[in-house]
Amino acid sequence: MNPSRLALAAAALLATTVLAACGSSADGAGDSSAGGKAEVVLRVPDPGNNGFLALGKKDGSLDRALAAVHAKVAWTGSAGPFAPAAQALSADQLDVAQGSITSAVAALAQKPGFKLFAQTAPDGVGEGILVKNDSPIRSVQDLVGRKVAVSQGGTSEYLLLKALEKNGVPADKVERVYLRADQTSGVFNSGQVDAWATWNTFSTPTIANSASHFLVNGKEVGSDNYAVWAVRNGFADKHPEVVRAFYDYLRENGLKEKADPAAYLNVFTDSGPTAVTPAEKDVAIAVSRQGSAAGAIGEGDITRFGTVAAFFADQKVTKQLVDVKPYLIDVDKLGSGAK
Repeated sequence: MNPSRLALAAAALLATTVLAACGSSADGAGDSSAGGKAEVVLRVPDPGNNGFLALGKKDGSLDRALAAVHAKVAWTGSAGPFAPAAQALSADQLDVAQGSITSAVAALAQKPGFKLFAQTAPDGVGEGILVKNDSPIRSVQDLVGRKVAVSQGGTSEYLLLKALEKNGVPADKVERVYLRADQTSGVFNSGQVDAWATWNTFSTPTIANSASHFLVNGKEVGSDNYAVWAVRNGFADKHPEVVRAFYDYLRENGLKEKADPAAYLNVFTDSGPTAVTPAEKDVAIAVSRQGSAAGAIGEGDITRFGTVAAFFADQKVTKQLVDVKPYLIDVDKLGSGAK
């Protein structure tokens, strides 16, 4: 994932109201373009202040890329947890959204209205289990009898359960404290929980500003927690060329950000709650440089998605095994370029 500071999850939880106000269409068609052909509107969560999508919003490069397939972007709501985004996709209030494969598996266990079309390799260094620098916890075994903050049914709970399994610690020996990610920082810093399983959006400022470090990171626990892009079923069916154009933009600009991550921080402002502070920049840049750009979903990725689904079923996070395969799109078969 890109090292960006997401907007408050409260805003994401109000996404249904905000997104509905932006209007919707079963086929994503908007006003006619100058050439007389209906222009497709792609509704994308607002990217905030950091990352290549923020820059694409600022410089108009995403709209220019989509114009080649007679489409344009509508920035709606705000980027945040995937669970409310999945609901918005299924309710025809959003067309694409990014999340983790762990959150996607949990959402696919419901009645999904979306499919996955792109993946980014697991973030081995930006996610993990945080502890304070002065904590007596020195190993995963030391979590026995402790309280660990997690967000239910996604990246956070997955990372904790993976760490416990790998180190032979029964899951019921560690107390999971379920909290929304945006509400956890104060609880963690005040010592009300002993550790916090989280991802780079929250780990970067916590490591930089709160005298904290990873007890173990994603790589050390053997994480298969890909970032994935989802698209609304109706949109993918009617506008595959737009999905492909958007994917091509993700791929090309993700590579650019990985090569020069500093250029994609504080795109709109260098102050305020969405800004990456000077103390956070080094951490954010290091994580981004070790990350990956979006790519098509290949057979190896599908196997690892299945591993995540099986793990969640084994751990009773989902009530049954979720078969991810029917919900995948081979983006390489969608074609490319303008029609």
